[in-house]
Amino acid sequence: MRNKGLWAGIMLLAMTLTACSASVDTGKAADAPADAENETVEETPSDEEAQETQEPVDIEIPEGYQLVFADEFDGDSLSEDDWNYETHEKGWVNHELQEYVPSTDYAYVKDGELVIRPVKEEEDGKVIYRSGRVNTQNKHDIKYGRIEAKIKVPKGKGFLPAFWMMPQDESFYGQWPKCGEIDIMEVLGDSTKVNYGTLHYGEPHKQSQGTYALTDGDFAEEYHVFAIEWEPGEIRWYCDGEQYHAENDWFSAVNGEDEKPYPAPFNQPFHVILNVAVGGDWPGDPDETTVFDDRACMYVDYVRMFQKDSYDENVEKPVKQLDLREPDENGNFVYNSDFADKEDLTDDENWKFLLFNGGEGSAEIGDHEIIITSEKEGTEEYSVQLVQPKMPMEQGCSYEFSFEAKADEPRTIKPAITAPDVDWIRYFPDTPVDLTTEWQTFTFDVDMKDNTDDNGRVEFNMGKQGSTATVHIRNVKLIKK
Repeated sequence: MRNKGLWAGIMLLAMTLTACSASVDTGKAADAPADAENETVEETPSDEEAQETQEPVDIEIPEGYQLVFADEFDGDSLSEDDWNYETHEKGWVNHELQEYVPSTDYAYVKDGELVIRPVKEEEDGKVIYRSGRVNTQNKHDIKYGRIEAKIKVPKGKGFLPAFWMMPQDESFYGQWPKCGEIDIMEVLGDSTKVNYGTLHYGEPHKQSQGTYALTDGDFAEEYHVFAIEWEPGEIRWYCDGEQYHAENDWFSAVNGEDEKPYPAPFNQPFHVILNVAVGGDWPGDPDETTVFDDRACMYVDYVRMFQKDSYDENVEKPVKQLDLREPDENGNFVYNSDFADKEDLTDDENWKFLLFNGGEGSAEIGDHEIIITSEKEGTEEYSVQLVQPKMPMEQGCSYEFSFEAKADEPRTIKPAITAPDVDWIRYFPDTPVDLTTEWQTFTFDVDMKDNTDDNGRVEFNMGKQGSTATVHIRNVKLIKK
């Protein structure tokens, strides 16, 4: 880690910063969303505010930006002039197990870092999970800019650390997801080589997600810099300076009403949140391998906010161009449907095999079939999963979805056609089918009533079915009638 608190040349920096302009007041809430559709954001900090934002000499200012807030966590406690401790009960969102407690037991500064520490305790014979969650709401809200943090994440089944942003006023466009959410870093505690950056918005809820996978190293074993660059018409995600995702197409609307003027909801001040969740829908619950010691903590080396002098909000929403996949020569939208090609089942092309929430197993293509072997079924139906995205589901069209399957022992699986980009709604519902040791053909009619989607997803869910019997699948078809 770098040396911190090097304040040589502080007077020169203070003079420089006093002359600089920024578009958010530090130590105060930023402007509320503009009433006008087009507005140029431009403000100049006072001498006092500039003094507050003076940076140590080792902070590198990105070209074209100015520093408007930084916490290097150099003190002996978390500054409550900059941060709020949050309080939330168990299960408040996503069926998470922890309660968030406003205490220095769970969020504290030590050795130049902010530490978020989840704990497992026993009270009255019951297991209790507690953790910390802090935010900058109404203290350092920002509208557009570069927001970054240097973080080392916890390692262990059931942990979900997050560095993310929510609006200063969540009611301005309506409650989540209409208000918008920007996730800069989320890393599952049992998969600490992959970071997720996600944008949530709309009603119905939609999301845009990118992933950054380490080829070397581990997010739980060393520090990495996670950042976004947020402009009126685009948000870009970075890990260690490398861009891995961008989005410029979003909306905010209330059911039955017109969409709010673009770029709503991402044209209002947002604040930073740092927390470690325990359990819940996505990471699953801790298991016997989960250890609540230093490895359970999230360590934050710094949080920084930068802005440009001004931002032009005269932007137009891009016209969405649907990329509707062409069928093969047989009219089938499922590629490699007969498993003639031994493809990579870990990439994003055609078939992909996935494991979540305690699911353990493997998949192999051979002899014109795919064979899915499970060691553990996991805690969710999708814990063992075979999928293929990019299904062009057109509104008003009817489809025939079919496949052949068998198992080494009688068991159940659940096929479905889902919408990863539209809150995981089902175009074809999760439907149990009973497999025998003999090949059977299963055929279903699918009427597409929702808006056209160029990224429907065929799924076979084999987790939490009361069996780990090996499954064989072949001749998967989705054909428009």
